[in-house]
Amino acid sequence: MDNFACVTGKPVTQGGISGRTEATGRGVFYGVREALSHKPDMRKLGMDPGVEGKRVAIQGYGNVGYHAARIFFHEGGAKIVAIGEWNGWLENPEGIDIDALDAYREENKTILDFPGAKTRRRNPEQMLEVECDILVPAALQNQITLENADRLNCKIVAEAANGPTTPEGEERLIERNILVIPDIYLNAGGVTVSYFEWTKNIGHIRYGRMGKRLEAAKESKMIHSIERIIGQPFDESDRRQFGRGADEIDIVRSGLEGTMVDAYREIRAVFKRNRKVRDLRTGAYAVAIEKVARTYESLGVWP
Repeated sequence: MDNFACVTGKPVTQGGISGRTEATGRGVFYGVREALSHKPDMRKLGMDPGVEGKRVAIQGYGNVGYHAARIFFHEGGAKIVAIGEWNGWLENPEGIDIDALDAYREENKTILDFPGAKTRRRNPEQMLEVECDILVPAALQNQITLENADRLNCKIVAEAANGPTTPEGEERLIERNILVIPDIYLNAGGVTVSYFEWTKNIGHIRYGRMGKRLEAAKESKMIHSIERIIGQPFDESDRRQFGRGADEIDIVRSGLEGTMVDAYREIRAVFKRNRKVRDLRTGAYAVAIEKVARTYESLGVWP
């Protein structure tokens, strides 16, 4: 199985890991959710904490944008008010039904002319200017520039793509008090789960197998105890759900969530305590450089 570790992103049947396909989009969700959980930061942006009810616009409906949209919609309770593609975009201020959109795209091979939203075919880049709380550029580089930064109508830019904001554009967003959650952190979900896959291959471990039966037995005992206390049995479907133990996908998602949450808190701590750090991107670089320096020092190669 060691030879499997030379490549990640493989099918599960060929040494891959459950949850890899959705990982980048899911990481985007976890990162944005963590940012929204800090009340003082949200107060400065004029927002309430939490994902639920937030208006989200997503540029790009490929692998990253698709999974991000579904998770924001289903798990976060957000409103997806706009979705952009290269040849047009959809807009619905009341929110787009993602399940209905997916069914439509499956049948028609396009999102355009979806009956649950207004289709705009001209100037697809104008989708970036739609009124929303969170703008998620998940497609191309250099989409937010000095030229259009003043026309953005959002409070948070969540960089799901690589390099969607130019340095000049970001500088203007900072001046406008728009929070930029940087790509170097936010779209790291894919490589994080690739690391999980690599360790699975190197260690010859099937995640979920080692502890699943033990967890299921403990949870079954807990369910029995609760039933005795309340004098009423659980519904059979609930019993199966609560007592099944953790599968690989559960462990992968939990590990990804913990990684994204911990990383954001590290970056935010640097951003808050150092007045010279004006943005989260600089905070992320500072955290990374400090970790490299500590590693070099521990190995005795630091001057």
